[in-house]
Amino acid sequence: MDCASLLGTVREKQPLVHHITNWVTIYDCAQLVKSFGASPVMAHAAEEAADMASLASAVVLNIGTLTTGVIDSMKLAARAANVKKAPVILDVCGAGATPFRDRMVAALLDGAKIDIIKGNASEIARVAGEQVNTKGVDAGSVGGDMAKIAGALAAERRCVVVVTGEEDIVAGERVLHRVKNGHELMSRVVGTGCMAASALGTFAGACPEDLPRAAVAGLVCYEIAAELAAENSAGPGTFKTLLFDRVASLTPATIESQQRVS
Repeated sequence: MDCASLLGTVREKQPLVHHITNWVTIYDCAQLVKSFGASPVMAHAAEEAADMASLASAVVLNIGTLTTGVIDSMKLAARAANVKKAPVILDVCGAGATPFRDRMVAALLDGAKIDIIKGNASEIARVAGEQVNTKGVDAGSVGGDMAKIAGALAAERRCVVVVTGEEDIVAGERVLHRVKNGHELMSRVVGTGCMAASALGTFAGACPEDLPRAAVAGLVCYEIAAELAAENSAGPGTFKTLLFDRVASLTPATIESQQRVS
């Protein structure tokens, strides 16, 4: 898959990516989008959520710091994006941890068209109806075949499903890809999962006509940058700082030589 050319498209189009996202990681998500060459905006108020979404190339929703008011804003933003036909990405952060969180995920999925559902294995399995437990916002164990679970959910919801982990899964209605880039330091930094959703939104905003390809390219570019950052990192702190630098300096040649997609 040609991921390098899509990075060029991101830098050329500079998509506006509207977030209603996790307060814990909101700065990091914005900076990642900016480092890719796109434009982030973080507008949570219900009074402007729809207006901002109507301007955006993509909308990223993340339920990490969940309230009923945030869900109301998310519904407004998603519906406005649907009207514009801008992709909507939902990070089901913490799905399976509490009944309230599960109900709010269902309300979002039923209340608007979600184009990409993203989560770790236990989060996606829970959204798909499996009986699993999520450890707060960290992945719990899943007994089933995640590729099959993701594919079935993608077919049911007519969307793209992204399962992040040691090996990422990108499942569409008729396609399935595995992304094997990344570094274990990503699991030691708060917010790398949220930033992955922002990478998905950035590339989906640049390539809305082929969301499976956009999702794979976003993960590949983000995770290759993580591999490069890890080469000179002393630990989680320096890794995160270097991550933004490596995203900003990615080259097509590096992506072509280091991407691992099947």
